[in-house]
Amino acid sequence: MLGVRSFRGADCDADHYLVVAKVRERLALSKQAARRFDVERFNCRKLSEFEIRKQCQVKILSRFAALEDLNDSEDINRAQLKRF
Repeated sequence: MLGVRSFRGADCDADHYLVVAKVRERLALSKQAARRFDVERFNCRKLSEFEIRKQCQVKILSRFAALEDLNDSEDINRAQLKRF
């Protein structure tokens, strides 16, 4: 708590006084969450190799092709279940 102040003149229709407090909260990250982000980093230097670049292109194109195959009227949840 950074500070507390009461306002005696505030009309609240009660026997109590209005109290205002300033609070600072510190959020801490768990160690597991910090480790998870280290795994998801990309190594862009590998894209300079021709074979790896081609593999990445094929993966990306196949993902977009799967999106194009979806019908607008089809339920998205059912489409997700079909993939798995």
